[in-house]
Amino acid sequence: MPTDVSTRATSRQMSLELFEEMLATDTPIHKSTKEIGYQRNNVFVDVTDVGVTARRLLDAAHFIVAQEPTTPKYYDVELSYFRWLMRYDSYNYKHLRAVVSEAQKALIQVSAAPQGSTSPENDKWVSVQLLGIVGIDKGRITFEVPQPLIRHIKDPEKSHWLSLRITSAFTLTYARAIYDHVIAYVTEGITEWFEIDLIRNWPGKAGSSATVFKYFKRDSLEPAVKQINEVSDIELSYETRTENPKSKKIDRIRFRLSRKEGADTVRASLIGLKETYTTLKTEFGFTEKQFNVISQNRAIWSDERILDAIEYTRAKIDDAKVVKSPAGYLMKAITEGYKLSEAERRMKTVLAQKATEEQAELTARTNTRIAVEANSAACEEEAKLRLADEVRAGREAFDQADARARKDFMRAYIASPSGKLAIKRLKFNIATIGEADVLTHADLSFAFYHFVYLRNKPKAGRARA
Repeated sequence: MPTDVSTRATSRQMSLELFEEMLATDTPIHKSTKEIGYQRNNVFVDVTDVGVTARRLLDAAHFIVAQEPTTPKYYDVELSYFRWLMRYDSYNYKHLRAVVSEAQKALIQVSAAPQGSTSPENDKWVSVQLLGIVGIDKGRITFEVPQPLIRHIKDPEKSHWLSLRITSAFTLTYARAIYDHVIAYVTEGITEWFEIDLIRNWPGKAGSSATVFKYFKRDSLEPAVKQINEVSDIELSYETRTENPKSKKIDRIRFRLSRKEGADTVRASLIGLKETYTTLKTEFGFTEKQFNVISQNRAIWSDERILDAIEYTRAKIDDAKVVKSPAGYLMKAITEGYKLSEAERRMKTVLAQKATEEQAELTARTNTRIAVEANSAACEEEAKLRLADEVRAGREAFDQADARARKDFMRAYIASPSGKLAIKRLKFNIATIGEADVLTHADLSFAFYHFVYLRNKPKAGRARA
């Protein structure tokens, strides 16, 4: 069975098991401590003219479609399960039928023309019902979703996570409408600037008729933001401005939003170990969409599977096999169930041990070389100091000698093999060079005084004796 089919089938089974578990305690879906939802196409946020309850009915129907592994013409489930998904606690079936009728009137309209413009006849425009035929009989509900919508529900490209646990908690039309439109911006943390008239009309016919902003703010906007902050997984605020600097009329709004701290805790519980969640978020930089995919697949993606995939991906990163998007590579490893074999683990251990031994040997050789070089440098420095002391002693001996002894020292140096070599190297004439030439030249004087020291050394030794 393909992975996506298996995933949807298992996700639906999870929701049924959760329903049965909560039915035993008569707990509504919005009070669940476990997540239930699906990846919803962004196009479905632009649905208008539907009340809160009808919107929840559509959410439940599309959730069932998203989880169904096949594509039947009609979807058939227990009515009690469907009612629980849409948080319909009443047994007033006359009202339920009215809600169904309202949902059947909801349309999704897509146009190639910019919003608010008058479309020419040749511009592409499509209008589709969100819900087709619905029947209720003997404790079951059967419904149809128009075929053109199926692929957009099952495999959305641009999408966001829709939590039925959260959306079922909304009771205000504007709260649900605003939440739907801003949730896709949670990663950026801020929306674009919206025209107030556009926001006012988000719920369609149920929208506010207040033309003055302060009344729209008081009666619709503020209560909606308050409820979103109370029951959802985001913290929401907004700011306003005027498009025309010369006007005082507020006509633009943008929203700022962020995930609540508690939302991370809930998400971590969906994934399993808190440490695993932190690893995915901080080390691999998982996105909201990737976390949502994991949440959907928890029935078959166990903690062990995720940890195996993390180990596998780290190993491939160490081997320089991952050249871009470690998060994407890890996601593929989780999806495909990749993990290191015992042989690979053994190989990694052996290679690591070998690398450690080679590093230890290299460190030992380096330390030996450094020690030898340090010793050589010390000996060289010691030799330089000793030579300087000998030259100084030779100069003192020469300065203290009488004129005759000084002449003997100079004559002996010029006649010596070392003296001849130094004089010739420095391009002096041996026949004409004199004492002044030797003593005023830095290199010759240095060599001469060392020569005096060496000739005088035995005498100094006998004198000390």
